[in-house]
Amino acid sequence: MLLFLLLFCCCGDFVVVVIAGDNVAIVDDVVVNIFCCCRQSRRPSFCPINEKPDKEGAEDSGKTAVVFSLKNEVGCLVKALRLFQEKRVNLNHIESRVSRRVPNEVEIFADCSCSKKEFNELLENLKDHVNIVSFNTPEHVWAAEADGEDVPWFPMKISELDQCSHRVLMYGSELDADHPGFKDNVYRQRRKYFVEVAMNYKFGQPIPRIDYTPEEVRTWGVVFRELTKLYPTHACREYLKNLPLLTKHCGYREDNIPQLEDVSLFLRERSGFTVRPVAGYLSPRDFLAGLAFRVFNCTQYVRHSTDPLYTPEPDTCHELLGHVPLLADPKFAQFSQEIGLASLGASDEDVQKLATCYFFTIEFGLCKQDGQLRAYGAGLLSSIGELRHALSDQACVKMFDPRTTCNQECLITTFQDVYFVSESFEEAKEKMREFAKTIKRPFSVYYNPYTQSVDLLKDTRSIEDVVQDLRSDLTTVCDALGKMNTYMGI
Repeated sequence: MLLFLLLFCCCGDFVVVVIAGDNVAIVDDVVVNIFCCCRQSRRPSFCPINEKPDKEGAEDSGKTAVVFSLKNEVGCLVKALRLFQEKRVNLNHIESRVSRRVPNEVEIFADCSCSKKEFNELLENLKDHVNIVSFNTPEHVWAAEADGEDVPWFPMKISELDQCSHRVLMYGSELDADHPGFKDNVYRQRRKYFVEVAMNYKFGQPIPRIDYTPEEVRTWGVVFRELTKLYPTHACREYLKNLPLLTKHCGYREDNIPQLEDVSLFLRERSGFTVRPVAGYLSPRDFLAGLAFRVFNCTQYVRHSTDPLYTPEPDTCHELLGHVPLLADPKFAQFSQEIGLASLGASDEDVQKLATCYFFTIEFGLCKQDGQLRAYGAGLLSSIGELRHALSDQACVKMFDPRTTCNQECLITTFQDVYFVSESFEEAKEKMREFAKTIKRPFSVYYNPYTQSVDLLKDTRSIEDVVQDLRSDLTTVCDALGKMNTYMGI
């Protein structure tokens, strides 16, 4: 097993000792100098709060990390670290562990400070000498893997959603040949503008306000006018309760496209959710990760004007009219977040099952209210044709059960073959909680609303911290019940 130790001598110098089996070697000055830099800037195990924004880092992503594997031999680490010095890449933190992927190898986690250009050059050189396992891997994921389980990366704090929201599978400017705007160069250029806005957005910034064109407003107006005719008889009561509030506070009108910044502030006060701009399609894992932090990724572009009642992709009409009104409902918001939390650290197979359940609930779900079927899915509430179809006698409707729903095929360009109904959001949430228990991962997760971060519950200490929070809440509840009994006789 290969280990390296940094020793501080009485003379004030540093010595790096590499141990491999029974062999011991002292590393040359090159590596000693690198380790000195590590020691001087060594970080604590927790992430410090950066009170002053780093302008240079914001523009060029100054902090990066790489995980690479080496043969378990003396001298291999020396050669690899020499490349860091040659490329003038400073090391903030470095760790080693035995590789579980390849026998007789070790993996090295190196946290660096450098520009993107320098980091890319380093990666190219490293590829010729070592096997790169991953890069830009946060340290908490390395630590989680070191505990004995391979866990897919996931954000631990809300600011890390920048990494998720910028990993777009298909940009909004990349239109398929059958897209209504494929041959419209003006429309394509407009879509590129929306991509730039979303890709430049960072957590904590105000969402840029869009100056929508008259044509875009007219397209929105057609969709808004036709859908609002159906809502009284087709939408669930929670939707109907919140739509007038959005009209009052966010400018939901036929002649005005609401701004995401106004919508985000409104949602924060109602349910704790916020929205952020996104350039296009995200993977199910990245999209669901946002929900775990009560963040909804929203597009800002508008569908093509030649066919305002159809869009092959989610646009701002879908987001604002389909999703936002229900995200303002606390129970629905909780349901959405729990699907997101269940996805963190889950396998690709389990994430796909959760994404399918999301699709047939939050996108195309039905519920029963006053003995009637009502729609709460955003895909239905933003589609005139499918909203009518889903509540007609022609639609196939089954009770929502995550164990079977997760295997149903999701259709994108046609109406769904089947829709799933729940008695209430609470019922759907309880069923999803039971389903989430079947997901295999070496820990549970707990969302801390005060720090907007996720805590891993995998030992007694982490669980004790949550219990303390619950104890405080229960004390407040007991106090309230006591006062109700004293003053109201309840």
